Amino acid sequence: MIVAEVKPFEEIMGMLGDSRKILVLGCGSCVTVCMSGGEKQAELLASAIRMAGNVQGKEISVSDRTVLRQCDAEFIRQIEDALRRYDVVLSMACGAGVQGITEWMKNVVVLPAMNTRFIGLSDGQGRWVEICAACGDCVLGTTGGICPVTSCPKGILNGPCGGNKRGKCEVSPDIPCAWVRIYERMKELGRLDDLKKEVGAKNWSRKQMPGRYAVRP
Repeated sequence: MIVAEVKPFEEIMGMLGDSRKILVLGCGSCVTVCMSGGEKQAELLASAIRMAGNVQGKEISVSDRTVLRQCDAEFIRQIEDALRRYDVVLSMACGAGVQGITEWMKNVVVLPAMNTRFIGLSDGQGRWVEICAACGDCVLGTTGGICPVTSCPKGILNGPCGGNKRGKCEVSPDIPCAWVRIYERMKELGRLDDLKKEVGAKNWSRKQMPGRYAVRP
């Protein structure tokens, strides 16, 4: 899933400026799961903005609501009329949600309340770890399902560097060496011989931005 975190409150208030009618729009998908931009968080942020406005002597109206997915036009169209009643829509979705609303609602000011971090998995209560860089040229089939692009701070694709110490990365003792993990995984699968195969250069052209994808009929 996409992991995102709330921007510093001072930055959010700075973006809002003199806006008077504000909608804090939560997203019911990825950011709800990572407990940063869902319904509860939208309510809390809206409340904090109201209190800050009162302290500053501003007359502002702050509402909040949540849609299932901000990155899907179908759900945004359902609240189109409501969105147009506000000076600003403060989105608590990832960057895709912010840009989606911007594209579909031409005359609505949309601001990001979040910093999108990475595509990841839960690593324990309240913790997430990056596991995919969306590189467009997946190598998981040759590395036992462990991604060297994201798991290795250097993104090395053909084996470990010389900095490995007792299975830990030289960048930080808290980071397991990606290639030690890959080796152990391939050993468990009985596929160590696959690691002896020559690996060609990665096709980074698949990561060309902006990315495009279309389903062929």
